[in-house]
Amino acid sequence: MSPSSDEKEGDSRNSSCEETEKGKREEGVTIIAPEGEPSVRADKKSPNSNSVDSIEISSELPIMPVKDTVVYPHIVAPLLVEEGHLIKLMDDALAGDRTVGMVAARGNEENPSPEDLYEVGTAVAVARMFKLPDGKMQLLVQGVARIRITEYVETHPYLKAKVERLRDVMDEKDSVEIEGLARNCLNLFRKIVSLAPYLPDEIFIAAMNVGEPNDLADFLAANINLDAEQRQAILEELDVKERLKKLTVLLNREVEVLEVGSRIQNQVQSELSKGQREFFLREQLKAIQKELGELDEKSMEIKEIKEAIEKSGMPEEARKEAERELERLENMPQAAAEYTVARTYLDWMVNLPWKESTEDNLDVKRAARILDEDHYDLERVKERIIEYLAVRNIKKDTKGPILCFVGPPGVGKTSLGQSIARALGRKFYRISLGGVRDEAEIRGHRRTYVGALPGRIIQGLRKAGTNNPVFMLDEVDKLGADFRGDPAAALLEVLDPEQNNTFSDHYLDVQFDLSKVMFITTANILFTIPPALLDRMEVLELPGYTEPEKVKIAQQFLVPRQIEEHGLKKFQVEIDESALHGIIRNYTREAGVRNLEREIAGICRKIARKVAEGGKGPFRITADDLHDMLGPIKYRLEVVEEDEVGVATGLAWTEAGGDVLFVEAESYPGKGNLSLTGKLGEVMQESAKAAVTFARANASVVGIPDKFFDENDIHIHVPAGAIPKDGPSAGITMAVALISAATGKSVKKDVAMTGEITLRGKILPVGGIKEKVLAAHRAGVKKVILPKENEKDLDEVPDFVKEELKFAFVENIREAIPQVIDSSKPQKRNVPSGDGKESHVGTA
Repeated sequence: MSPSSDEKEGDSRNSSCEETEKGKREEGVTIIAPEGEPSVRADKKSPNSNSVDSIEISSELPIMPVKDTVVYPHIVAPLLVEEGHLIKLMDDALAGDRTVGMVAARGNEENPSPEDLYEVGTAVAVARMFKLPDGKMQLLVQGVARIRITEYVETHPYLKAKVERLRDVMDEKDSVEIEGLARNCLNLFRKIVSLAPYLPDEIFIAAMNVGEPNDLADFLAANINLDAEQRQAILEELDVKERLKKLTVLLNREVEVLEVGSRIQNQVQSELSKGQREFFLREQLKAIQKELGELDEKSMEIKEIKEAIEKSGMPEEARKEAERELERLENMPQAAAEYTVARTYLDWMVNLPWKESTEDNLDVKRAARILDEDHYDLERVKERIIEYLAVRNIKKDTKGPILCFVGPPGVGKTSLGQSIARALGRKFYRISLGGVRDEAEIRGHRRTYVGALPGRIIQGLRKAGTNNPVFMLDEVDKLGADFRGDPAAALLEVLDPEQNNTFSDHYLDVQFDLSKVMFITTANILFTIPPALLDRMEVLELPGYTEPEKVKIAQQFLVPRQIEEHGLKKFQVEIDESALHGIIRNYTREAGVRNLEREIAGICRKIARKVAEGGKGPFRITADDLHDMLGPIKYRLEVVEEDEVGVATGLAWTEAGGDVLFVEAESYPGKGNLSLTGKLGEVMQESAKAAVTFARANASVVGIPDKFFDENDIHIHVPAGAIPKDGPSAGITMAVALISAATGKSVKKDVAMTGEITLRGKILPVGGIKEKVLAAHRAGVKKVILPKENEKDLDEVPDFVKEELKFAFVENIREAIPQVIDSSKPQKRNVPSGDGKESHVGTA
């Protein structure tokens, strides 16, 4: 094929190809036509078409590697040559027979080697060449025939290889099947043309004019979206029937992809059309309503909000903010994302109880009666509420108190808040702060955040519906803090009577008066509450109940409630007082009454079963029935058994109430070392060391033999070693046990003690006196030794306990030793001496 004939052929049939020279570039060779645009085919029926098939292909051809491109026979394609060695290849080809071999590369190598190229490629003739100002070449090439590389003969300056021409294989017996496959491929291609926006309608006419099935397969493969591997597979397939089968699969997949895309496009277009239609209808409706003098939905909503703002009674600052937000809402389309945010904000503003208050019932006697009905004892808390009502009778604008109920679990802190609300005639709202770590839970989120809401204080006031409810903040001692802020710090403003009248929530961004709210917080312990927060609250301690108090509570409240909850009649159940004492002592170990109520519920379930099985009752439960009803006892009371050397009885405070604590001391040959066991805390270990120091410094005074501490080691142990213990109050007990062990004199079994010891032997005051004294009474102790400064705390101890116990108040351990250690005669026991020989310890 001469250059002139090729150029004419390009002029006559490749005008459409020139329009597509815009394309995607790659290093080495760039495809000018955008992906998806139709490839141009040299029609074999044209006058010059036979020249393509008649071109003789040399046995050696220069090889041009291409990326992501496959050129089929008879297909015209534009190329851009950029690299120097490929430009030289084209110059040599143009100077010769204008034929080169185009072979696709497997990877993305910039300079692919022979190993990176496929074996099958296409021999192409250069139909047209343009030299660009920057030295690059723009080419128009036309596929001639399939070729297979048999051997590379040169690699420099460009690849050159021996090739063989490949011929299509078409069996005459398969002509009917081939014809059917070809027609099917043509029908599928027609669907693709109708669905694909990148294919013009004329391309299907061109496909219909392709006469041979093998040429049709190449034409269709060149004009649909295939990846490089799929195009190469079609090129390498010489069996025309198999080539059409593979093409059928690829065409079907392309049809499916285009149909899905078309369906999505139609759906989107339908939704857009629907939205436009609704918009026009709404605009028409607005115009009609305007003509009739009616308000549209949005205008009615704006009008309702304006009226609600006027009726809400909000202060001037809040009203201005609400009106400003309403003005923004009025000028905002309903479809805007901000519309819902502004509408929600205004809804919160108009629904808050700015002026709604409940009128307090200031009848002091009625309030006292209600408090007594709901709770047994707790006189100090009840007295404080009555005092508040008395002041309100005199001064109506008194600010609400900030109370903090502190006590162990189950003593009625939360239910007491409900009782207070009932006595005052106020609404009650409770939030639990246990585990809260985000400051926004208190102050709310700013409106810039998606899904922002006010804090739980403002939410609670809206739900309560008044601005003066009894607001309980439960478990305030269990607040946390993390990177989102410290909720305890946010509570400083809420719980300060001097500041909470101007409380500002982040969401509302206006001030709200909390001074009329009666805040009550609850806690089990105080040391986890930040000092600044604790300082703002009036702390009222709710100590654990005594055994007689628990019995009264069970008789008056727990038993009747459980009888009712289990559907029983009062005459059917009778729980004897001895049974209640047995439950409290042997089946519960707590300061409150939760577990007691649980055990009573267990008894009621057993009785309910008997009733369901036909029993009539009444069923009387005594202490002897508890084993059958509740199983074996769960707890054993620590009781003093006998006088022993080196064992002293101490008293401890726990969250479940008071308890008896035995301290053991023992000496053995050594060099004066001290061992402490029993899982003692740091403070308790320091108390033991202080007791040892006192004993060593005052050995002669308390009757300890000379050189005792030089020749013996001391071991102090507190039993129940798995339970952590801490605190300074066992100091006097450790000192007594140590002195008893060192002197060989026994400790009186019926004397218990508590108090912190100093190096000088002074006994300092401790806490939990009521609980400790009650524990001593339960354990059968006859006498209790307390620090002198704790004498005032006996006022909280029930009278019947004080009548059955003797009390001694001491300022120094020297006063306590004669009362607790039997000084009449030391018990003889063998104590090894420092040299390993046995000696007898006697009195000093």
